[in-house]
Amino acid sequence: MFKLRTSKYRHVFCDAPKPDQTWTGFRLSTVTGDQQYIKASGKYFCIALAGGGGSMAIGRLDRPGRFEPGTSAIVSGHTGSVLDFDFNPFDDSMLASASEDTTIKIWQIPEDWEPTDESGNAQGGTSVTESIVDLVGHRKKVTLLRFNPTANNVLASTSADHTVKVWDIENASEISSFDEMGDLAQDIIWDVRGDICATSCKDKKVRMIDGRAGTVATYIDQPHDGSKSVKIAYMGETGKFLTLGASKQSAREIKVWDLKNLSEPLHTEKIDQAAGVLLPLYDNDTNVLYLCGKGDGQVRPFEFEDKAPFLHKMSDGYRSTKPSKGICMVPKRALNIMDCESARLLKLTNSDGVHPLSFTVPRKSDAFQDDIFPDCPCLTPAHTAEEWAAGSSKLPVTMSLDPANAGKAAGGGKKKAFKTVGTLSKELSESEKRVAYLEALLKSNSITFD
Repeated sequence: MFKLRTSKYRHVFCDAPKPDQTWTGFRLSTVTGDQQYIKASGKYFCIALAGGGGSMAIGRLDRPGRFEPGTSAIVSGHTGSVLDFDFNPFDDSMLASASEDTTIKIWQIPEDWEPTDESGNAQGGTSVTESIVDLVGHRKKVTLLRFNPTANNVLASTSADHTVKVWDIENASEISSFDEMGDLAQDIIWDVRGDICATSCKDKKVRMIDGRAGTVATYIDQPHDGSKSVKIAYMGETGKFLTLGASKQSAREIKVWDLKNLSEPLHTEKIDQAAGVLLPLYDNDTNVLYLCGKGDGQVRPFEFEDKAPFLHKMSDGYRSTKPSKGICMVPKRALNIMDCESARLLKLTNSDGVHPLSFTVPRKSDAFQDDIFPDCPCLTPAHTAEEWAAGSSKLPVTMSLDPANAGKAAGGGKKKAFKTVGTLSKELSESEKRVAYLEALLKSNSITFD
């Protein structure tokens, strides 16, 4: 008997953003690679700019408008071009950047950061030129970065020296290093618990690396026959894994794998014959996969189900004549929940700036829709870097998206206060002056001291 499959997200739609909802005026970096070119936190988004010093533009999600080079504040401090960056999932204002100068820098965005005013016009401000932490250890350019989703201040990086390193940024130290990549990494992701770090590589292997030990736990020998870059995604706690690449005939395809048996895929989904690399943006909470492509104008939503055929095409998603250079997903806690916005993607174009793509589930009620908004990860880490390195394995801490309860769970926990070298130098100078004053006071009163 034929049975129609039901889905709460089946009719999700996305309208083209209006011009006053976009960010424009950027002169983008011409550096190419396997990175996403844009990343977002709950407050900001980041893109790399053209020019010296590895410049980056940091835009506020709540302030669309025009960026003006030379006027708007930027973040810069590298001696080479910035290749990739990532926001700390537990601190919306903390950003890590990777550069051709072989270093990784950690930046803190000031609370009063306002590159555009309330009318959307560019306004001047103080640029950030001093990082709070520098991570040095790679011998060649650093290509990709990804923060751990559960452990505080743990960062994974890949480099042209064919290594994958995991860092404790709080202590500016290396936790582990895997030195047998074989070629350039094309993608790097963490599993939902932050235990295993998976990488795809130009040598056509996908390796699942133990982040603590720096050893390969398991691998897929050649997931795709084509020569396009392979992108990867963990499907939450289902034990399934996605690879996105191309067939021998250069047709773009998705393969679903069982992590318990990686000898052959469970399912292969053919997409099309387009040339761009596919980017998977997976929402662990709703099991919706947003399939985007570099150079594509279309975003295809699929719903993942942990049984054959695994992937179900939903609505037509979003279509545009403007191709994307890069795309990223905004954290769920920054969405317009009462408007039933189930996901927001930021699409970076080559000449038209950054476009927000808001995917909405049509509902008539004005009440909070708990069936389409399950709990999502919050700003509180599940464990510290030391606990994680010692073997702690936990799921992300979650919060309710109901506006009546959300504030209770989204506090963010205790944060490490990082200080720049300039701030520490100033504090040291003030302390030395104070010590000199107190010593003079003791001498004037004939009091001896050591």
